[in-house]
Amino acid sequence: MTNTPESAGRSMRVTGRLLILQVLVLSLLATLGGRLWFLQVRNGRQYSQEAVSNHIRPLQVPAVRGQILDANGQPLADNTTKLVVTVSRTALLQQHDGGAAVLARLGQVLGMTPTEVHDKVRLCDAVTPQPCWNGSPYQPIPVTDAATTQQAMQILERREDFPGVTADPTAVRYYPAPHGANAAQMLGYLSPVTQDEINAATGPDGKSLYSASDQVGRAGLESVYDTALRGHPGVDNLEVDNLGRVTGSAGGTAPVPGDDVVTSIDARIQGIAEQQLQQALVTLRKTWDTVTDENFKADSGAVVVMDVHTGRVIAMASAPSYNPNVWSGGISDKDYAALTSAGSDFPLLNRATQGQSAPGSTFKVITTSGAINAGYTYDDKFPCTSAMTIGGRVFKNFEGENYGDIDISKALEVSCDTVFYNIAYQQWLKDGGTKPTHPADWLYKAATQFGLGKKTGIDLPGEVGGRVPDRSWHDLYYDEMKGIWCRQAASGKDDYTTQVAREDCADFATLRAGDEVNYAIGQGDTLVTPIQMARVYSALANGGTLYRPQIAKAVVTPTGKVVSNLPPVVQGHLPDTQRTLQYIDDATAGVITEGTAAWKFQGWPQNKIQLHAKTGTAEVVGKQTTSWFDTYTKDYAVVMTIAQGGTGSGGAGPAVRNIYNALYGVQANNSIDPKKALLPTPQTSLPTFQPDGSVIQPASLSVAVPGTYYHPGNGGGRPGDGVPGGATTALYALTPERRVGA
Repeated sequence: MTNTPESAGRSMRVTGRLLILQVLVLSLLATLGGRLWFLQVRNGRQYSQEAVSNHIRPLQVPAVRGQILDANGQPLADNTTKLVVTVSRTALLQQHDGGAAVLARLGQVLGMTPTEVHDKVRLCDAVTPQPCWNGSPYQPIPVTDAATTQQAMQILERREDFPGVTADPTAVRYYPAPHGANAAQMLGYLSPVTQDEINAATGPDGKSLYSASDQVGRAGLESVYDTALRGHPGVDNLEVDNLGRVTGSAGGTAPVPGDDVVTSIDARIQGIAEQQLQQALVTLRKTWDTVTDENFKADSGAVVVMDVHTGRVIAMASAPSYNPNVWSGGISDKDYAALTSAGSDFPLLNRATQGQSAPGSTFKVITTSGAINAGYTYDDKFPCTSAMTIGGRVFKNFEGENYGDIDISKALEVSCDTVFYNIAYQQWLKDGGTKPTHPADWLYKAATQFGLGKKTGIDLPGEVGGRVPDRSWHDLYYDEMKGIWCRQAASGKDDYTTQVAREDCADFATLRAGDEVNYAIGQGDTLVTPIQMARVYSALANGGTLYRPQIAKAVVTPTGKVVSNLPPVVQGHLPDTQRTLQYIDDATAGVITEGTAAWKFQGWPQNKIQLHAKTGTAEVVGKQTTSWFDTYTKDYAVVMTIAQGGTGSGGAGPAVRNIYNALYGVQANNSIDPKKALLPTPQTSLPTFQPDGSVIQPASLSVAVPGTYYHPGNGGGRPGDGVPGGATTALYALTPERRVGA
């Protein structure tokens, strides 16, 4: 065939196209080869490691939580071993039915329905309600922590029927209550970490400090010292196949157990404080209130025992209380409702730091300080009349006492209200009355100098600061409430609430005479907490130093090596001279021997253990009076308050006396037996630890904790005439059956 010019042209075009195609193919091959070289040679090791890591699933291994110890090394919060039945989701998914038959058999053994077991092991997500598992799907999922030995044996002996199911001893949180030291509100509790907390808590590497299965402190010391107690989790690198099934372990790191927190709490005194507070409530509920013509309700209370030299807390009790072990392993809906419902009286509340009320006459030591600094002398006399009229309103003395002309010291001793009314009214007039210019406000200044009106800084969460109702507070509160008050004032009603609203709508922003008069005796809008008053009376005892209240003394390793000491912290000093402090000292000693507490302290060995006290009976609108009894010796301050508990000495006095009996070994005949004194002087040293971390118990712990105490009722009587202990001082038992105290 003859090649024509036309066919020759086509041939050349085809050849050119083929050449271009060959160049493209070669270029693609060169690019692919270069990429393969880059992946397999230059970065081969990196991608090899990443490929391997796709088959590794890191599993966090929780650390054993540290203990919370009392001053002698006895555990207040510990770990105990329980039989925990767990299920592996990986093993379940390998079953032909997804593990349904295994879960059904497991439910039969544990006394649970298949649905209950299934819900325990399902994974949580945005639409799955509790119960569900919020942790890693590769981690064994706990079904119950209350398995019996017989149930565990059935599971372990029939492994072919329970693939992926194990029953192992596991450490869970436990609150042993040594010597009855429940300390529920002070210790706090644990609960599962939330997703928000997981997202918020990150380390330097950007990874979360929590895993989804972690338990964290939610209240009390468990919360404040959570980081130290929690330790550091380990990691178990699990090998999995392409279906996600665990095939082995690639090693990992061991967890580091948490440190222990040593506290200043003495479990023996703590147990007695709780016992005496509860018994005071029980006794008062059987006692007639002549004012309201019914028994005292005595619905709640608190007590604090403090080392006056350091501010360390020796005991702290709040009532009503509960058994903190209800939180271990997860709290039930029924138990949670019992702790939080309106009829529970809210036992989760720590009334020693979160309960605030008017202090009543216990506040008069502060008014005395303000009066002396304002220029009154130790010898000035004031009429102690049964009543005093100010601005057309009658202010009565409690129970109408009339002692004639007395000085401030005697007024403290017998708690004469009208003396303090007089001083407050004079100061109000001196400061300009309703038209002040440059008011000195000595009485209000004294309260802030005594540390009131703000938090003490104790190492517990949720503390409240109380209130000093000075001029600035009046301004702020009026701005906040005037709308409500003025609407109530205009309602046309004539009840007590409307009458008060009408007055407050008109002039609450102005510090009125009645405001300062009520304030001087610890009434009106003044609010304090028991821990604040314990610090005040500790400062009176130690010469004027205000210490920050503190519970933890040190953080130590599980072997007892000190990680950090937590020394006492001085926060300030009282504004008084030593002569003024001695003046108050003498007056408060007289309260015990001749004053308002004498009827409850007959025979007290005052010449050997000088006790100082101030009683308080705070009036509350619509309720029975609040009992306050604030005391101190040269070493301890003991403060107790009981809501709707009557007078200070009648309501709380006997219980406080019994706490001092235990501290100093005072017997029923008022003799002192040093061998029976539990803590005659505060403990300053840390416990002594063995190399294995166990504690060498001090010889003082061999002293038997008294089981019974003299506890007279409100009718008075001589010490020693009361029915000894036994049933009269029994408390609720800290058992799983009795989980919520009254």
